[in-house]
Amino acid sequence: MNKHNPVGNGNPLAQSVQGTASFSKFMIVLQAIADSPGKLDIAKLTGVTGFPRATTHRIVSGLIAEGLVNQDDNGTYLLGFRLIQFASRSWESSDLRTTARPFIEALRNATSETVHLAVPSGNGMAYIDKLESPNAVRMTTRIGARVEFHSTSVGKAYLAALPEERARQIISTLELPRFTRYTFTDPAAFAEEIRKTRERGYSYDHEENELDIRCFGSMIYDRSGEPVAGVSISIPLYRYNEEDHANYARLIRETAAAISNGLAMVVK
Repeated sequence: MNKHNPVGNGNPLAQSVQGTASFSKFMIVLQAIADSPGKLDIAKLTGVTGFPRATTHRIVSGLIAEGLVNQDDNGTYLLGFRLIQFASRSWESSDLRTTARPFIEALRNATSETVHLAVPSGNGMAYIDKLESPNAVRMTTRIGARVEFHSTSVGKAYLAALPEERARQIISTLELPRFTRYTFTDPAAFAEEIRKTRERGYSYDHEENELDIRCFGSMIYDRSGEPVAGVSISIPLYRYNEEDHANYARLIRETAAAISNGLAMVVK
């Protein structure tokens, strides 16, 4: 080793820095795929990351080889099952999922409807737990799936829990794709919906993500008062009774508050 150059080619610090730089590139590519699953081919991924095409291709090939990314028939990329397995193991032992479980079980039992637990993920939300309705017709969602802010009750609840200016900044960056005729696609109208959500204290999805499904959502806060997750109830339209609206709203608020209180009592 060159004594006058302690950060030389054989120095562990130099190797560490070089490895960190490479790892950061892998994470940037992985995050881009996570934020737009099934939407980016190699050309679009190159544009999003700003890396040379050869670099992007090399990174994607490595991620595919390790099972962290999959390529679909259209040539676009999705998160791989190995990555989802890693996440699932983390969620199993997380304070959030462990603390929330008895409360979302009670909510599912009280409503006989599907309950989701979701956390912010890039420019959307990701489901980290799901309890199925005991009824015959159920939701097709799955743990690990990512959903949009603008079309889901968990997404609306999260934005409504943020400071108003921060929520507006995020809304200005969203593409707001249309999923049903009820989906908010105008930023101003959606910002107004978030304002109303903040006022009423719970979110409501009126078939905006999926036709014939209505959802109620509320935000969960950690011990420092920061929004960390959302909980929701999903009800098929044929089982939805307008007279039960106030009861669903009460139950979802009480569940989120109970989970928040539980997180505040977790000793680190």
